[in-house]
Amino acid sequence: MSSLIESDRLSLHLIGVDDLISLFEEPSNMAIYIGKPFTNPHRVLMDDSGPLPWRVPQVKADPSLNIWFVRWIVVKESQEIIGSISFHGAPDSTGMVEIGLGIEKAFHNQGFGFEALMAMWLWVIEQPRVETLRYTLSATNLASVRLIEKFGFAHVGQQLDEIDGPEEIYEMSAADFRARYLTF
Repeated sequence: MSSLIESDRLSLHLIGVDDLISLFEEPSNMAIYIGKPFTNPHRVLMDDSGPLPWRVPQVKADPSLNIWFVRWIVVKESQEIIGSISFHGAPDSTGMVEIGLGIEKAFHNQGFGFEALMAMWLWVIEQPRVETLRYTLSATNLASVRLIEKFGFAHVGQQLDEIDGPEEIYEMSAADFRARYLTF
């Protein structure tokens, strides 16, 4: 499996196991950026750890899971990290994968969220065992609601997240996503 996923304007760089752990345990340690083809001027995942409190223990327990986890969202033109994106884990027993993303406020409403999600979902539908794509969000997050509806995902229910509170659940089958977005 490739560690780099690309779209027209973005490169989604997988954060390696050691760098992921270092980013969580020592967020201001700039050594993880040495030799990388990007910079982190917006301090993504440094001042707010985002999904790291959940992903790092998973990776420490099983480093092979890291391929599903946190990627930097990098704008190709500037080589700046503008956000992060991560599945919540490998496909579950039913083949469902859930994703989350965060984009720095200065880069909202420029299509970067749509582009990053599209790239990740195009990658994941080619992985073994993936049957269902899921995205959860707060009903009050209207920008995210519009974003997921733009993809054509169906609202399938609600859940109570222990951290985020009430969430709306949107899903699409991998087969439907393939039919809709893969053209040959």
